Amino acid sequence: MTGRVSGRVALVTGAGRGQGRAHCVRLAEEGADVIAIDICGPLSPEIPYEMATDEDLKQTARLVEATGGQCVTAVADVRDIIQVRAAVETGIAELGRLDIVVANAGVISTGYSWELTDDAWDVVIDTNLKGTWNTTRATIPHLIDAGHGGSIVLVSSAAGIRGHLPYSHYVASKHGIVGLMKALANEVGRHNIRVNSLHPTAVTNTGLSLNKPPEVLAAEDPLFGIGAMNVMPVDAVEPRDVANAVLFLASDEARYVTGLQMTVDAGATNKP
Repeated sequence: MTGRVSGRVALVTGAGRGQGRAHCVRLAEEGADVIAIDICGPLSPEIPYEMATDEDLKQTARLVEATGGQCVTAVADVRDIIQVRAAVETGIAELGRLDIVVANAGVISTGYSWELTDDAWDVVIDTNLKGTWNTTRATIPHLIDAGHGGSIVLVSSAAGIRGHLPYSHYVASKHGIVGLMKALANEVGRHNIRVNSLHPTAVTNTGLSLNKPPEVLAAEDPLFGIGAMNVMPVDAVEPRDVANAVLFLASDEARYVTGLQMTVDAGATNKP
């Protein structure tokens, strides 16, 4: 089946690489034009890896355009509602409409709750949860005014269902996304706008990393385990696996699906 989102425009945050890039490309393969947003710069010393760059975001645009789709890029920090609104308005002005919103931007670091600094807590909560809220409040008015419904996908995590460790700030932010999703689904359902959350297990090739190697964290705490948390015999899924789920939730195949916590987790959230 092709053209499952033909004629539609999708906005994706955290689009510079990893899952965000995969969402952009997969939606474009099925006919969507894309508004791709990323911070493309440093975020906080508490985040233990480099963020996507401007060149990364340009590469996402090139990959979208290689499918035949259009791509408008914007550098914006999802923690800043003014920047997000400007990116949304620029994208809509260039592409003419908005139908699909994928709030994907997120960061992670590790540390037991009582050891986290204020900045470590704030940057994860503000990016993952406030950034998701900012993305929805910048886009929902456009979806309502257009009057043709829409699909909003909030990217959470298996950690949005289970109490993974050692990153309570990340777990709290991803659980918060579930609450936001449920409330939004009720608020905008009358406008034929659907809101769902997506819960992947560990994902390969995203650029995100933990403060310490997984084997070190596992040695420090036997309850920790990236590969061990899955039921199926894989350590991680691939970005395209998650993007396929985004495509389903964005398409008419899911036209009556709203308020759903959809997992792409190799059984992680079902594990006893």
